[in-house]
Amino acid sequence: MPKTDRVIEEITDYVLEKEITSAEAYTTAGHVLLDTLGCGILALRYPECTKLLGPIVPGTTVPNGSKVPGTSYVLDPVRAAFNIGCMIRWLDYNDTWLAAEWGHPSDNLGGILAAADYVSRVRLSEGKEPLTVRDVLEMMIKAHEIQGVLALENSLNRVGLDHVLFVKVATTAVAAKLLGGGREEIKNALSNAWIDNAALRTYRHSPNTGSRKSWAAGDATSRGVHLALMSLKGEMGYPTALSAPGWGFQDVLFNKKEIKLARPLDAYVMENVLFKVSYPAEFHAQTAAESAVILHPQVKNRIDEIDRVVIRTHESAIRIIDKKGPLHNPADRDHCLQYITAIGLLFGDITAQHYEAETANDPRIDKLRDKMEVTENKTYTEDYLKPDKRSISNAVQVHFKDGTSTEMVECEFPLGHRFRREEAVPKLLEKFSDNLKTHFPDKQHKHIYERCTSYETLQTMRVNEFVDMFCM
Repeated sequence: MPKTDRVIEEITDYVLEKEITSAEAYTTAGHVLLDTLGCGILALRYPECTKLLGPIVPGTTVPNGSKVPGTSYVLDPVRAAFNIGCMIRWLDYNDTWLAAEWGHPSDNLGGILAAADYVSRVRLSEGKEPLTVRDVLEMMIKAHEIQGVLALENSLNRVGLDHVLFVKVATTAVAAKLLGGGREEIKNALSNAWIDNAALRTYRHSPNTGSRKSWAAGDATSRGVHLALMSLKGEMGYPTALSAPGWGFQDVLFNKKEIKLARPLDAYVMENVLFKVSYPAEFHAQTAAESAVILHPQVKNRIDEIDRVVIRTHESAIRIIDKKGPLHNPADRDHCLQYITAIGLLFGDITAQHYEAETANDPRIDKLRDKMEVTENKTYTEDYLKPDKRSISNAVQVHFKDGTSTEMVECEFPLGHRFRREEAVPKLLEKFSDNLKTHFPDKQHKHIYERCTSYETLQTMRVNEFVDMFCM
């Protein structure tokens, strides 16, 4: 057999052998866990999400199955991973990673939590000790790192592929470990993840923007669990899945470029991950949203007097979310820089409801969008890519018909940035609490919040008991 591709070997070594020593990474992972589940609970308010949940065949029962938070479903771990992943991503409100490729590393929690819950319940049935939440946090850190470091220099979007491929790869690696796999099983599963092909970005861009972008990560993380389970049954792998001349991923789908790990795998991504604290909006627009909300008091009574709105931004924002013309659905609207900015200026806040038809039909929104000028600030683009800065800058200024204007409100780092972590954490916990309140009775909400916000209690909790708290 040929020698295994280096990237597959390095990811396998990392998952099996690397000890995570960063206290900051574990603390941040705890916040990511709560925030991500909270986003999933909030999504249960939306029928377009909940219609996709549950077993494929109604009435299916699974011994020692994985439970789906916020529901009464008990499913096989593959289907549970899809359910949890779909909920997590539905409102575009969980964490973000921005680099040459973009993505949401907490999407991997769908597969991680489903696999960990399943393993724990099987172990209990055999009289063995279940996994703890600390084990989940470790796998979250490692999945974040795999997806995020792959994203640093490997741009899937440049070749039309969707970032959820990196979710599938990361989930596959850590799920194989959680399920009891060793070196060969993890390598075999990873190779299958790479040759499994990748979703196109079709559903993220006009004229086809649609709801698949809300369940694509659920699909990817569940596929990772599926491939991991297959490897544990002895399914073979493909050592040069990436590099095989003519037939490997690199030659077929990546313009013959080499897939690279830009830095040693440790805990860098979890330490630097971006939270969506204030607004459920595509992350490249978060600072534009903050700027627009700041300007709201100055413009709310002068909407009809606005001549133009100038938005200065970075190249990635222009490429992903600079949209003109009709927006057809919530998935289209929450990925439009101009729409998000208009909502902030008009309402002084941005919520998931603002993407629904009731708000979108307000004629003032499209009138404002038509008056917006989006230009690139080269410095913003450069700072976006600096490893020691990773800013996501936007600036907004409103000009009126009488020749006056507001100040140019610039926001360099969104509230969820590592540089603003101390300021963000209380608001992140408030967000978690608010999301729980949308679904759970007061007693259950208080019980979950009190146990989860004590870090020592959280990390030592059995996984099955942790999941049970969130179930109906």
